[in-house]
Amino acid sequence: MPIKYKINIVSALKEAGYSTYRLRKEKLLSESTIQKFRDGDLVSWENLSTICKLLNCQPGDLVEYSSDDNA
Repeated sequence: MPIKYKINIVSALKEAGYSTYRLRKEKLLSESTIQKFRDGDLVSWENLSTICKLLNCQPGDLVEYSSDDNA
């Protein structure tokens, strides 16, 4: 996949004080979204916006484009 995460989102959230329990309890992110972050799957812009708000960062701090060229 050409777009991937630069950081481990779940670990960064934990370091910022957001456990997966807290994220679900406060309805900040769903369990399926948290699982997508664990699996490295892409999520919606709305979810990326939530992460940027929680971590006080920009989308470019979270994702990057990498070419799949094998040449």
